[in-house]
Amino acid sequence: MVLLGIIRRWHFRDQIPIREIARRLDISRNTVRRYLRSETTEPSYAERRSRSGLDKYSVQLSGKRLLSHVLSETVI
Repeated sequence: MVLLGIIRRWHFRDQIPIREIARRLDISRNTVRRYLRSETTEPSYAERRSRSGLDKYSVQLSGKRLLSHVLSETVI
């Protein structure tokens, strides 16, 4: 997330006060404080576990895609 990097850079490197950062980004001062206190530099997200409706056809679809690629290369 880019926002976390911007907040940390403005505060630690550029010495911009929390109030000014909150005003520039139009977010709460408490949110700015929370980002500055966090130990992480980038947020982590859980891996997607949902299945697609096309998953059961993935083998057939990839085979057709491969076949169309091969046929398009053999055109004289």
